[in-house]
Amino acid sequence: MKAALYARRFDLDGMDRNRSQDMNQLADLLSPGRVSYCGTVSSKKRALELISELMVSEDIGLSASEVFASLIERERLGSTGLGHGAAIPHGRLKGLDHAVCAFLKIGQGVAYEASDGKPVNMICGLLVPQQSTTEHLNILALLAEMFSDSRFCARIHEARTGKEIYDLLVSWRPAADAASLEKAEKATGSSA
Repeated sequence: MKAALYARRFDLDGMDRNRSQDMNQLADLLSPGRVSYCGTVSSKKRALELISELMVSEDIGLSASEVFASLIERERLGSTGLGHGAAIPHGRLKGLDHAVCAFLKIGQGVAYEASDGKPVNMICGLLVPQQSTTEHLNILALLAEMFSDSRFCARIHEARTGKEIYDLLVSWRPAADAASLEKAEKATGSSA
């Protein structure tokens, strides 16, 4: 699966970074206004147009057409469909001063040229400033790990509102962090 390749390529466990900080990073990039549920989408192109519109729904100093052009340019290099219903269209843009995410869940999956040939119904768009190569790769690796978590993806598939989806996205924790938290909760007799 492509998600596992991203995670391995960027060696999530070997990175010198605070994983607790990473699990909250998505909350810094995503807002409830940039998460949406849509019943059907006619094409991959339309899905990318929608994710572009979501990205600029809160002023980031760019137009939806600029975002769309960046995402399409990246897609021409190869599909960002990871498989298992997930895609992470992404790009780096001049004029952007911070990373931004948007998430679109589609009720009926759309043909997306994913690595497993299956339709995509979870699209997490990512934009980073043009000069942010390392940040871009780190966020992609984190998202790839998130979408390789089958239990998490099943919960996203069940969600039907933008609020439900947003809450799931920002509360997700990498498996190692979730196991550590569960162990600590058992030791203290508390639960979050």
